[in-house]
Amino acid sequence: MDLVRSATAAGVTTLTLDSPANRNALSTALMTQLLDALSTALTDPSVRVVVLSHTGPVFCSGADLKETAEAREAGRVPAEKLADVLAALWEFPKPVVARVAGPARAGGLGLIAAADIAVCTPEATFAFTEVRLGVIPAVISATVLPRLAPRAATELYLTGNVFDGVRAEEIGLVTASVSAEGLDAAVAAYCDALVQGGPLALAGTKQLLRRTPEATIRAELAGLAERSGGYFRSAEGREGVTAFREKRPASWVPQ
Repeated sequence: MDLVRSATAAGVTTLTLDSPANRNALSTALMTQLLDALSTALTDPSVRVVVLSHTGPVFCSGADLKETAEAREAGRVPAEKLADVLAALWEFPKPVVARVAGPARAGGLGLIAAADIAVCTPEATFAFTEVRLGVIPAVISATVLPRLAPRAATELYLTGNVFDGVRAEEIGLVTASVSAEGLDAAVAAYCDALVQGGPLALAGTKQLLRRTPEATIRAELAGLAERSGGYFRSAEGREGVTAFREKRPASWVPQ
């Protein structure tokens, strides 16, 4: 059964979670298919941006609790696969945009936080429900905590309270909260902007955003100056500057 559908147009690959019967829960099968789809998008040079979307009214309900219960009885917990998915999204060199038109819970928030840009509707709801199940939001913290305001993270992790798309934007979980009618247009606008960037420059910028700073300001500036010079001297950098001067699209912009 296909639990993750893939479609590509104009440089954008949309990966759609398609397991509405269990509210797109993070089963081993779904996560395996998502990893495979990401691997395919990674090696396809025509793919410039990945959009993570969903079918049904729920974006992702978190862990597949039936599968988790069965694993627990067997003496194991299937957290490793979720760690692989979150790492693959976080480290993905191409921009990832999450399109969230419905509720997300627990592990689903880890997916949203791992995306570079996330757009939701105001009516979408979110919650870190782990403590109410007697467990903790451990694995997803790797992607969630760098996004959230610390006070909000403390409140929402400890209470498990539900919050809406407006609050999600305020605390940094998502980039923007837009009307349901405007959701697809907002996602498309971000994708249109992202494909204007050079592929290597986008990958390098993602690394820049997530780097560990050097110990001193002089070391930091020296390292950043070296990075900058490398991109200006690269074939992609030369093409970008030439295209700008000639007032034409760069060669990497999908036609």
